[in-house]
Amino acid sequence: MGGKGETMTFFERSTWQGRYFTGQWVTAQNTAEVRSPSTGELLGTYGVATAADLDAAVKKAIVAQRTWAALPANDRADIIRRAGDIIDRNMSILAEWLTTEAGSGQGKAAFEAGLVASEFYLASGTAMMPYGQLLQSAKPRLSMSRRRPVGVVGIISPFNFPGILSARSIAPALALGNAVILKPDPRTAVSGGLVFAAALEEAGVPAGLFSVLPGGVDVGSALVDHPQVPVISFTGSTEAGRVIGRRGGELLKRVHLELGGNNALVVLDGVDVAAAASAGAWGSFLHQGQICMTTGRHLVHENIYDEYVETLAAKARALPAGDPSTGMPLGPIIDERQRDKIHAIVTETVGSGARLVAGGEYDGLFYSATVLADVTAEHAAFQREIFGPVAPVTRFSTTEELVELVNSSEYGLSLGVLAPDAMRAFELAEHLPSGILHINDQTVDDESQAPFGGVGFSGTGARFGGHEANIEAFTETQWVTMQSDIARYPF
Repeated sequence: MGGKGETMTFFERSTWQGRYFTGQWVTAQNTAEVRSPSTGELLGTYGVATAADLDAAVKKAIVAQRTWAALPANDRADIIRRAGDIIDRNMSILAEWLTTEAGSGQGKAAFEAGLVASEFYLASGTAMMPYGQLLQSAKPRLSMSRRRPVGVVGIISPFNFPGILSARSIAPALALGNAVILKPDPRTAVSGGLVFAAALEEAGVPAGLFSVLPGGVDVGSALVDHPQVPVISFTGSTEAGRVIGRRGGELLKRVHLELGGNNALVVLDGVDVAAAASAGAWGSFLHQGQICMTTGRHLVHENIYDEYVETLAAKARALPAGDPSTGMPLGPIIDERQRDKIHAIVTETVGSGARLVAGGEYDGLFYSATVLADVTAEHAAFQREIFGPVAPVTRFSTTEELVELVNSSEYGLSLGVLAPDAMRAFELAEHLPSGILHINDQTVDDESQAPFGGVGFSGTGARFGGHEANIEAFTETQWVTMQSDIARYPF
């Protein structure tokens, strides 16, 4: 990849080393290291922005946005599509950064890189979508509503799927005529940020329209607080989302929050247990469980409970953890703090009476695939979002008990129901509120054209995905009337 010194025409390390991006590459006074969580290898350094840098970038964005919004929609669509082509051509570079910087398995990294390109292709179509409608009016006039860009969109993206969780806001926000300021997670500033600067610069996005400002909490806070950034798109923890949502409310901003999940996989009696356990293993162990849609609770009917637990545990024991660049199926946890949080939940749950069937150990940042059996609703592993490769399994007997178990969580992002009768599963799901429902599949899935978002503690604001959701997220509605003559009034 460009970060290791090969000759590349796209994203050479010399382009971004020690820099951030505000329409041009700016050499920063302070830098931070990019290190592989798998090997500790130094991959490069990036420029660390400040709150003052953010303010300067917003000022540039405001000027650039006016010209950008005035362009014909097909011109914006062409540039966004071109960015998708650049990412598509250089997918291996993005995938390698996702592997080395974010600790992604090779399959996950390739899938994510492809999904990033698809977000830009979808957004290029969004730019050309109808953006209003004619309205009935009691007066002899033309009455209509139309969507207008909000101006500057602030995006704060996380470390776990840094490419896609940045792209799903960047691409539609730009396509709809906005400027964008992106603050990526500092642990994935390259794959979640600087790579987009390179792609959009090459695609021809006007200078100043798009900025990537890696930094700490001070930069994120300044972005949320900035009076000329009316919309914030945040993806991350529920705890941080509460803070941002509270501050956005005080400032009367629109804040889109995509937060955590403690997603249930319901396994009904009569299913193919081997197939169900395979789905459950994928849902809990993909990307080391560091996904908001991860299967965090396996709710299994008592008649197949023991067989399911043992089958799932066998799959966990067969999944070694190691450097994903060597082909290992499980990579590292992102850092020691997250690893210790995972282990504390596992230890507390076992200490409270659950049974450790597989895993529960770690070597450095590599945490083994873990299965906890006999988990109850009172256990920490049932109640909390673990964000690690841990599969807590809970037994249920009746439909009433199942409904109570699913609904006992304050989260409501994704739900999977595995059943021999898909219609029965669909009817059951009517009692299980969730932003996403997968029947006869596990909880982790995403497509650029599908609405994505949760209920409860899993988020607020517009859904991401699809033309309508993206238009709702990144535009304002304006009512317009027009008539031939000036209206007459009695005053």
